[in-house]
Amino acid sequence: MTAGPQVSVVVPHFSDLARLDLCLKALAVQTWPGPVEIIVADNASPEGQDAVAGVIDGRARLVIARERGPGPTRNTGVAAATGEILAFTDCDCRPEPGWLAAGLEALSRHDIVGGRGFTVAANLFCGRALFETVGGFGTSHPEDVVWCQRAAAAGYSLGYAPDAVVGHPARRTWGELLVKARRISLGTFNLYVREPRGRAAWLRRTLATPVEVLRQARRIVITPKLRRPSDRAGALAIMLRLRWWSFWDGLRLLRGKTGAGQPSI
Repeated sequence: MTAGPQVSVVVPHFSDLARLDLCLKALAVQTWPGPVEIIVADNASPEGQDAVAGVIDGRARLVIARERGPGPTRNTGVAAATGEILAFTDCDCRPEPGWLAAGLEALSRHDIVGGRGFTVAANLFCGRALFETVGGFGTSHPEDVVWCQRAAAAGYSLGYAPDAVVGHPARRTWGELLVKARRISLGTFNLYVREPRGRAAWLRRTLATPVEVLRQARRIVITPKLRRPSDRAGALAIMLRLRWWSFWDGLRLLRGKTGAGQPSI
């Protein structure tokens, strides 16, 4: 064991100071008893380095990533880390107190571990040596999914830690929901076009949107989680609006450049 922390937690950040504060509060109450360092890798947020450092307030080490995108930002955090084990979460996530302990325990049985709530780089554990062997995250979204695929192709085992739980605040506005939808749409499109005849498969998926609308509408109508008619009506309205947007965005991506685009963190 080398000197220094055994575990480095890497948290990429871009212009989300309030949620970064909540994430750091959650990391401060982890039950893992061993040495831990927390690295906040900021992707040159417009609020400025001093504002980010003020929110961190000594709870983590701040490094600045100049290359845009979540992949390069995480790589910058890893380059600054000194731990033999790497744990990744995102600045808008809230790891539960047992998150780190559960993920590290599972890492004794697997090469790479993903936890509950979110997998891939919002809830990911691996050894530093393994990360350096596989190589850093790429620049095309979804960089974390592609990284896991590269690791699996290299023969490393991927495991699941159900008690390594990361929560995520709900999107409360259409704008917040649309940011997430754009990121997911672009990432899924990039995965499709990596495969032979991927663009044709994406077109079929997009054209099947009306069928998916009917399926989701039925689930909304029958779910016991929504008890008031007004809640069901609201859920149906948001779902219809989001699927309508998804349909046109799917066609837009087909007309654009393959694999282009780098979403915000």
